[in-house]
Amino acid sequence: MQIDKTTLADLSIFHPEEDLSVFHFINQTQTVGGRDYLHELLSTPLQSVAAICDTQQTLRQLMHVSDRWPISITNGTIMVLAKFYESQINSYPIQPDAMRAFIYKFFNSPDYSLTRYSIQHCIDFFKGMWQVAVLLEEGTQSNQVRTWTERIQHLLKQNLAPNMLDQDKLNMSTKQVLHYAHFIRSHFKNQIYELIDIYSRIDAYLAMALTCKKHQLEFPEVAESDQPYINATGLYHPLLLTPVAYDVALERNKSFLFLTGANMAGKSTFIKAVGVSVYLAHLGMGVPATSMQLSMFDGLLSNINVVDNIIKGESYFFNEVQRIRKTIEKISDGRNWLILIDELFKGTNVQDAMKCSTTVIEGLRKMKNTLFILSTHLYEIGEGLKQYPNIQFRYFETSVANDQLVFNYQLKEGISNDRLGYLILRREGVVGLLEEL
Repeated sequence: MQIDKTTLADLSIFHPEEDLSVFHFINQTQTVGGRDYLHELLSTPLQSVAAICDTQQTLRQLMHVSDRWPISITNGTIMVLAKFYESQINSYPIQPDAMRAFIYKFFNSPDYSLTRYSIQHCIDFFKGMWQVAVLLEEGTQSNQVRTWTERIQHLLKQNLAPNMLDQDKLNMSTKQVLHYAHFIRSHFKNQIYELIDIYSRIDAYLAMALTCKKHQLEFPEVAESDQPYINATGLYHPLLLTPVAYDVALERNKSFLFLTGANMAGKSTFIKAVGVSVYLAHLGMGVPATSMQLSMFDGLLSNINVVDNIIKGESYFFNEVQRIRKTIEKISDGRNWLILIDELFKGTNVQDAMKCSTTVIEGLRKMKNTLFILSTHLYEIGEGLKQYPNIQFRYFETSVANDQLVFNYQLKEGISNDRLGYLILRREGVVGLLEEL
């Protein structure tokens, strides 16, 4: 799936305030390497149904064993191992006997203390990795899990690694400490770093699995299809504390959703909820929905938070037009796309916006391999669009009770006719302040 930085920002996959991002929602990693790899995973949606299914199976396996995950591998343990290789330590005797080991310890006391401490952490790391491999052998293995398991076991069967797996870290002689240390520093460095890299990858996938388990996300059914489609029930935005669920159905004969409603009624949240769920599906993750079936999409683009560019002297409206132009150029390739547009042409006057919006919608709705969700305040243009059978109309209803706005966030069929701007102006005291001037 193709996606650009604008869309990643619009959907808050990543956000300058990290706790407002989908990344933060998923990030339950325990290591720095795991966090970095999770960021990479969330930046790179998968390109085939096979890859998605394999990742789904990986996450299912990790969810199954997560309650028994070894606690011996921590970020601290990995940092100790990295520090061990970076430290300047006097050379160890290659084949130390008891006397040589004693002499080394006596004359290199600080180095020996660091060495013993590091080897203890190395033993913890080896044992933890072996436990991970044993856990991941349970059940039906995904290709990814099988690769991890086989590689971990292969590396931990080399040279002295099996001895260290059987070693009591608190009951090592000085000779054993120096023997292991020489092996780790001189003959097993690359293997250690490969094991750390494997664990970082597993840590990232484990974070995704824990998120699916904690929030009861459902794995969607993703299929190859010549025509794009989305069919979801109970879909909601994962970042909301008390979300409202929606049902969504888009396919070739109903490919364009024309969405209306007052400010704060829920239009933007709905659009982002659909986008986030489709994106998570293409990462191989579960989605925030009761059920979801969708086609494999070749791309996802949004037009939500367009800004002006003072440095270049470009207006808001100009950038809106440029974004639409680039979108049309991209989606004219005959591949499957999902396009999300929130409040098209906000940067010009109402008459211009109505004419421009109608022209764009009438053009876009003819595209056979693209699904669209477009929200607007320009309710008036909806009547003229009813002649097109592939456009479906939905709105969020707003009511007034005791001069207060009431939002139920329920998606209804039709076009909104709410005109609540003046009510909000009056409710917030702006009208009163102006009258007192």
